Amino acid sequence: MSHPRSPRHRLTPAMRGLIERIERAGYPPFHTLAPHEARAAYAQSAGVLDVRPAPLPRETALEISTRDGARLPARLYAPEAAAALPVLLYFHGGGFTIGSVATHEPLCRTLAHGAGCAVVSVDYRLAPDAKFPTAVHDAWDSLQWLRAQAAALGLDAARIAVGGDSAGGTLSAVTAIAARDAGQALSLQLLFYPGCAGHQDTPSHHSFAHGYLLDEPQISYFFGHYLRDARDRDDWRFAPLDGRDTNGQTRDLEGVAPAWVGLAECDPLTDEGIAYADRLRLAGVPVDLEIYAGVVHGFIQFGRAIPEALKAHHDAAHALRRAFSGEA
Repeated sequence: MSHPRSPRHRLTPAMRGLIERIERAGYPPFHTLAPHEARAAYAQSAGVLDVRPAPLPRETALEISTRDGARLPARLYAPEAAAALPVLLYFHGGGFTIGSVATHEPLCRTLAHGAGCAVVSVDYRLAPDAKFPTAVHDAWDSLQWLRAQAAALGLDAARIAVGGDSAGGTLSAVTAIAARDAGQALSLQLLFYPGCAGHQDTPSHHSFAHGYLLDEPQISYFFGHYLRDARDRDDWRFAPLDGRDTNGQTRDLEGVAPAWVGLAECDPLTDEGIAYADRLRLAGVPVDLEIYAGVVHGFIQFGRAIPEALKAHHDAAHALRRAFSGEA
């Protein structure tokens, strides 16, 4: 039982029970595995507690061209075959090191079904084979490819959102800034517990460093594989909250796409997510911020066990519907 003075008492009973079952199972932590082993372990466990994938009438394998000639696998999910569907470009989580289109298929299907939009999920290249900023380039190149191919795919290039969870949330936030810089309008940036800061020194990082699924050693493991050296921590493309550009300035956020931000209360990344939402608001960007009480990082993939995951799915789908319809 958790000590009443421990932050673990904030967990919902369902969340606490799930963590205790995982701990008793004794699975090796990702940071003790080689990257290819961690990817395999995550792939094996990712769908165990996720919602049953929503049946959709349209699913298409795609291949996205990048600036350096790579071909990124991607998958299109759509709730109908109608032309000119709005589309969410989705980047999966996994610390830039693990995860795939396959691990996030139930979530992407759920969002497509709930929001009435297409979802294009991208297998951007992973560390350590692809160091920073390769994933950033892949995300941007995916957006440019989608704009160019939208009509041929039956999608509406004028109604594109970007979204992702964790590392994918980071990529989405950075892509939204780059789109603003390029004069390319986006309907929404959909951010599930994004990484936003260059250094893990907030109170939530200290409070939830151990025992909440995303542990500090795991964060260090992921970033150690992804970043080239310590200087990358201060690059805005890794840390949109407090990173700097080549002129040594933090990026102005005025004019970036409206944001929906969904955070877990008991997550090392919570404080930086709140701070990023605050920075967006201060820049005049419309922001909807939801903090789901008593749950941990990764909860949106626990829909069969954690009710808050279903609430987050509904809230995110509603935000997409509103953004694509042009509602304020």
